[in-house]
Parts: sequence; structure tokens; C-alpha cells
Amino acid sequence: QVQLVESGGGWVQPGGSLRLSCAASGSFVTIPNMGWYRQGSGKQRELVASITRRGMTDYVDSMKGRFTISRDNAKNTVYLQMNGLKPDHTANYYCKVLSTNRRGDYVEVWGQGILVTVSS
Repeated sequence: QVQLVESGGGWVQPGGSLRLSCAASGSFVTIPNMGWYRQGSGKQRELVASITRRGMTDYVDSMKGRFTISRDNAKNTVYLQMNGLKPDHTANYYCKVLSTNRRGDYVEVWGQGILVTVSS
């Protein structure tokens, strides 16, 4: 099984920055894809950004240039650097990891979510 530990959330004033981290551990062979999603109050969960093992990234258009996703394959950790935060960015942020096991199956795991609050 794969376990995810998220960290880095909290409260920040508008214009501030936060860096989220998500570390994967447990039983897996590879992690082809890691990503961050967010879910605001009363809203559906949506993709923020994702990154492949080789570093190819995908962003939702509204986050391009403001958020940066990266990963450290040696640490099985994905990061989300968030700059210029606005109140609209307030949400629970979820890490999602797509891993492979010894049978060659793809296994999708979600983190518990971490709250980011942007307010003055």
C-alpha cells in the first residue's frame, strides 16, 4: 500500500506564498504521476497541476505562472509552490499519486487533504 503525508498548508495573507509537500511511502515500484487538486467550499474537486516522473507538467490555465509543481524522485515527494495567493485560492488541497505495484497494476491514492486559507 501507498501512504501519503501532506504538509505546508495554513493561513497566509493575500499576495503571500506557500509551498505544499506530499511524500509517498510504502509498497510500490514506480510513481508515474503525482499531482495536486483543490476543492473549495461547495465546489467540485479540480486539478491544479500534475507532473510525470520525467518532469512533464500540466497546469490548469488559471494557475499557470502563479503555481509551480515539482518533484524529487529520490524522495518520492511532490511539491506545489504557490505564489501571489488570492482569497479565491482558499481550499483544501489534495495530493494524488499514481503508482505501480509488482503486478504491474496502476494504483491511485489520495492524500487526506491540507487546508490553505488566504485572507487578510
